[in-house]
This record gives sequence, structure tokens and C-alpha cells, in this order.
Amino acid sequence: MQRLKGFLPHLIVLLLFVIASLAYFNPVLQGKKIFQSDIVQYTGMAKQQNDYREATGEETYWTNSAFGGMPTYQLGAKYPYNFIKKLDLTLRFLPRPADYLFLYFISIYILFLVLKIDFRLAFLGALAFGFSTYLIIILGVGHNAKAHAIAYMPLVLSGIILTFRGKYLWGFLLTTVALALELVANHFQMTYYLLMLVICLGIAYLVDAYRKKKLPHFFRSVAIMLAGVLIAVGLNATNILATKEYADASTRGKSELTINPDGSPKEGSGGLSYDYITEYSYGKLESLNLFIPRFMGGGTSEPLPEDGNTLDELIKLGASPQEAAEIVTQLPVYWGDQPIVAAPAYIGAIMIFLAVLALFLVKGRIKWWLTAGMILSLLLSWGDNFSFLTEFFIDNVPLYDKFRAVSSIQVLIELIIPVLAVVGLHQYFNDFVKPEQRQKALLWATGITGGLALVLLLGKSAIPGLDFASPYDQELRDQLGTPLVEAIRDDRASLFTMDAIRSLIFVLLTAAVLWYFLKQKLRQNTAIAILAILIVIDLVGVDRRYVNNDDFVSARLMDQPFQKSPADLQILEDDGHYRVYDITTNPFSSGRASYFHNALGGYHAAKPGRIQDLDEFYLAEGGIGILNMFNVRYIIGESPNGGPVAQRNPFANGNAWFVENILLAENANEEILLLDSLDTKKTAVVHNRFKEALPLAEIVRDSTASIDLVEVKPDYLVYESSSRSPQLAVFSEVYYPNGWNAYIDGTKTDHIRANYALRALPLPAGNHRIEFKFEPKVIRTGSTIALVSFIILILVFGAGLWFFRRKEKNDSET
Repeated sequence: MQRLKGFLPHLIVLLLFVIASLAYFNPVLQGKKIFQSDIVQYTGMAKQQNDYREATGEETYWTNSAFGGMPTYQLGAKYPYNFIKKLDLTLRFLPRPADYLFLYFISIYILFLVLKIDFRLAFLGALAFGFSTYLIIILGVGHNAKAHAIAYMPLVLSGIILTFRGKYLWGFLLTTVALALELVANHFQMTYYLLMLVICLGIAYLVDAYRKKKLPHFFRSVAIMLAGVLIAVGLNATNILATKEYADASTRGKSELTINPDGSPKEGSGGLSYDYITEYSYGKLESLNLFIPRFMGGGTSEPLPEDGNTLDELIKLGASPQEAAEIVTQLPVYWGDQPIVAAPAYIGAIMIFLAVLALFLVKGRIKWWLTAGMILSLLLSWGDNFSFLTEFFIDNVPLYDKFRAVSSIQVLIELIIPVLAVVGLHQYFNDFVKPEQRQKALLWATGITGGLALVLLLGKSAIPGLDFASPYDQELRDQLGTPLVEAIRDDRASLFTMDAIRSLIFVLLTAAVLWYFLKQKLRQNTAIAILAILIVIDLVGVDRRYVNNDDFVSARLMDQPFQKSPADLQILEDDGHYRVYDITTNPFSSGRASYFHNALGGYHAAKPGRIQDLDEFYLAEGGIGILNMFNVRYIIGESPNGGPVAQRNPFANGNAWFVENILLAENANEEILLLDSLDTKKTAVVHNRFKEALPLAEIVRDSTASIDLVEVKPDYLVYESSSRSPQLAVFSEVYYPNGWNAYIDGTKTDHIRANYALRALPLPAGNHRIEFKFEPKVIRTGSTIALVSFIILILVFGAGLWFFRRKEKNDSET
């Protein structure tokens, strides 16, 4: 009974987390779903495999609906023995996206408890973390995998700290399970950033262990955690191995090309280019939006004030009030350098203030690893604006060049600030620090944060860079004139002023609460309750600007986000096997065509590398020859009267064909360049490395030869061929050797790559049955490792539990 009573506060907190999650995303209670743009595209990409699973009860690991064909590993594939995924789904029992918000809350709450923080402050800190604007906005746009991975970060830190504290068994279990959950989220960029923070933590604990002469304990803890890491990786072996295999063949892997489409030397041949990595680089001054939300205007799609100077200026230029109001919503309020910003990464004026306060109160290793992680993530988020450090990491730190959007490393700050702030509050509300020291820290924190807000407010005209000028203002000036641009800047300045005053007010209110508590005019419970309310008002007030009930739609619109156009209906009357190329939008940034057809385009952060190369060299310039060899039978374009129209391509090569000539290429550059103006129906380009697989000294043309596709499944294709002499057959299917196997009359036969990205197969004379089966070894290998890892985890934990209970029993008897 006593133990249950001890758990009661935590059960109440758990219930409050559920209520808070559902309250923020309350339309889910009406069966609605949040409109997430990325998830809409994902739905289009994954539809074929989901339909196949529903129709057959089987899992396919290949889809023909995107990029000419690709593995489904990054499209929601389901793997055997994925027990950790079942645990993850159990924890995410709320409707999406309330489930991720709940994970934010519960994960960091556990971290605070491990840090021995009072449950009331832990609850306050969890609200601050969960309602951090960046963490909410990524749910709004559909970055679910990112949110998923961020949510488990605190849980991983909890296991590590518990192990370092000497709680070896529970630390091992929590570290193993938490890391396994982190990996199941399948956002390795976020996990990579977490590793960077863990390294900061590990260095702090190593230095502390050295000073206290406890190095054996440190290395024992590390060994235990490494065992947990191995098991966690093993539990996710299938996904990790499959992702690694695909990544090598994607735009994230090493390219064999050393030239660009214009013939200039290609920058690097492995990982992503510097420009692509740093395209989203946080501005140094822009980082102040962590403290003042609309410091740089807010988000790129955020409208200017409806009653501001811009509206008046538009009316002066001759626009009607209705026209002016419409135009105002389209003008850029964001004036930073990043291409797109959905919302500022606002952490909260209160949390920034409390974190500064903590710097004066918190001592020891926790202060140093949190501060080190915060500074490192801030500097790296600047990307090209702090190029020395960024270039060093790209060139010298393993895997850093595999990830883009360096600004997203600020997720570590979103985690660190609430942790530092709550640990500081824990010090402030207890007797660890003398009252005079707390008063001094409070005055310093108020002076620093409040003073910063005042300086920005009163001296904004004198601060370099704070001119409210967008990189796109000159274009507006040329189109609409200088007075309108000045009016836009004035409105940006007014938004900044309002939010700066807002942040200053929250700082002063928080300081007042802490002052009255210090002077014993407020009880601790009352002070904590007021702070929690202020934090929610502060953060939710900003969050609702960007993610609110208006973002929810009927479930049907998310489950079926695309509707068939007349063009789609026309194409679907053709029940053959072919591809569709949709040029009504960027074909390589849309999952719409994939929802209905086998598309050559698609939407993915890691596109197949060779398809991307062909797009850059030919498709982007309208290369019809590439469309032909991929059997693009229909091209969706815009009709003269508006709306999509399907155009049949009469030159498509078909599903398979025999070529008359072979051109050998010495390298990848030559291989792709030889495709220029090539008649791929008659001639194939083959890399020299496959020369030995070509038994044909010379192809003898056979006018009677034929090859036809007779059976189609996503992961299984059957052809029948007939020829009087040996031939080289080329197939309009993507060459992906890690799983696709060719069989001639039931005998496995090596196939080769042709035309840079297609499959080809030498065929002997006669009548033959050719099968292509997708049989990825990585799935079998990974599933076996996952099963063995799960068994090991159960055995190790069981043995450890038995050992510790036996030890406790022996200790009690003695």
C-alpha cells in the first residue's frame, strides 16, 4: 500500500500528460487528423506496398511506384521479430500526433526523476520541453520520424546517468531499451546528434571520475552500456542493415561520378555536398529567436499584420482594401537567410531566464556537459555562418557529411535548456544554496535576460544586422517600389517589438515569482504552480500561431490525400505495366503520381542516387530518351485550358527489349554521358566492369526475337523470351543488385547494369522463362540478429535480476 501511495503522484502526472496531449490536439477526439504535408507525400509513396500488404497479407520490400523502383526500407517496411517496434507502438497509444507529444512529456519526466528532481518540478520541466515551439511545429509539418527520435532522447540519457550512478542492472535495462526505441524511430540524424551530446556527457563523467579516483567504476559503467548498445543495435539490426545498404545506393552514399552535368568537377564523391549540407544554416543573430519568437519575423509563411503599414501602403498604390488584405498575406514577414522556416525555434523566454539562473546555481559535471552540448549545438547550427567549425566537422568527423539541414542540431538546445533550467530551479527551491547566493543569482539572471530584451528594444536601430531587411527585398523593391518595402520592414519591426516586450514581461513575472518565494511571501507549491502556468501560457501562446485546430482535417483527407484527376482516370484504363511522369509539379518532389501509378518521380529525402543523377543530367532538361528507356508510357502535363492532361508517349521502349549494339564505358562519367541522344531501343551502354559477363562477341540481329512481360508483382517479375541467337535483353527496371536475383528457366544467373541504371541479362538462343525475384539477404540476416538479441536481453536481464536479489538476500541474512 505504501509503495502504491508513492507511485500515486506519478500516476497523476501521467494522467495529466495524457490530458495535456489530447487538449492541445483536441480535434483528434473528433476523429480528425492533422494535415501534415510530409505525411501526405509519404502516403503517396507507400500506397503500393500498403495495398499489397492488405491484399495478400505479405510484406514486399520493393515498390515500383516511385523513382522507377526502390526498396521500401525507408517507407514503413515491417520486419520479422521486430519486438521493440511492438513496445514502441504500445507506448504511442494516443492518436497521432498527441502520441508524440505524450512521448515528449513522459520521456523527459523520467530523466528528471533519474536526476532526483522533485516530481512537481519534473512535471513543470516536461511541459516546457513538450511545448517547445520547434517540437510542436515538426509535428505540424509531418516530421514524425524526427519527433519520434527526439522524444526518446531524454530516455537514453536517463539510462546512461543511472548506470554511471552505479545502478548497473536498471541502468543497463533502461539504456538498452531506450536506445532500441531511439533507433526504431529511424531518424539517424537525430540519433547522431544525441551521440554528440552523450560524448559531452561521457567526457564530463570521465574527468569527474579521474578527479575522484573512480576510473574503475567509470570504465565498468561504460562496458555495461556498450553491451546494452550492442543489444539495442541488434534489436534494430534489420532496419539498420537495410538502411545502410540502401543509403550506399542513395544520394547519401558515394557517387562514382566525378563531373557535374555542365562538365565541371564534382565537389567530393562521398556524402552530401557542402552547399546542400549547409543550405539551412541558422543565422548568428537569428539564434535570438530562441528568446524572442518573432525576432526575425517568425515563419516564412507567416503573414504581416493586417492593420500595419504595408496594408496602408498597398491601398495608396491603388489596391482595394480586400486586395490589399490578400496581398499582405503573401508578402514575406521572415527576413532571415534560410530558404524556408516553418516557425521560430522558440524555447521560451521563461526557460532561457531559468537556464541563465541555473548557470549561477548549478555546480559539477551536469552543468559542464549541458553547457558544452549547448554551445556545440549552437555553433554547429550556424553552418555556413560559422564555416570554420562546419568545414572541420564535414572533413574530419565520421558521418557528419551524411546529413543536411545543420540548423536542426538545435534540437539539442531544445532538450538542454529545459533540463538545465529545472535543475537550477531544484537548487533554488531547496537549501543547497544560501539565500544570499540565490538572491544574487536571481538579480544577475534578471539583469542579463531582461537587460538583453531592453537593449534589443531600445537600441535595435544601432545593432548591426538588425535592419529587418530580407534577402528578397530588392526583388520586391524592383516590382513594387521602395515605399512598400520600407512599410514591410516597419511591420517586421513592429512584430519584433511586440514579441520583445512579451519576452521581457515573462522574464519579469518569473523573476517576481522567484523573488517573492525567496522572501517567503509565496509557498513553494504556489510558486511552482504559477511558474508552470506562465510557461504554458508563454509556449502554447506561440505554438498556437503555427499549429492549431485549423490544421486538422477529416481523417479521409489524410488517408486518401490525392483525388483522381481526369488524366489519372484516363491512364488507369490502361492495365499494362508502364511508368508515368508527372510534370505538373517537380516530379522529384511529389508523391502524388506514386499514389496512383508506377512513377518515375517521387518524394524522398534520400532518393536513389543513379536516378537523381539521370534527373540532373537529362530529365531536368526534358530528356525524352531517359523516359523511353524507363518505359514511361504517359506524361502528365498542363492542358492549354488548365488542369492536368495525360499525353501518351509513343516512343516508350516497353518492358524489355533486345539491343543490337553494346557500347562499353570505362567509368561512370562515360557511362552517363554516352546516354546523350542515344537510341536506347537499339544500343545499350554497359560499364567495362561487366564486360566479362557479356559472352557475346557480337550480337546477331534476330528480327523474329521477342521478349514479353507475363507476370508482375512488386517484388517478382516474369518474362518469356524467344530468339534464334544469343541476345542481350535490357529491362526497364532499376538495377539494384542487393536483393534482385535473375533466374533463367529456374537457374539463378548473374544480371548486369545497362544504361547507367537499368537491368540487363544475356540470354542464350531458344525459348526461355526469365524471373526477377527480390530476395534481400539483409532482411533474413537482420531478422535473425534481432531475434537472437531479444533472447540475449531477456537472459541477461533475468540473470542480473536473479543475481541482485540473491545478493540482497545474502546481505539481509548477514
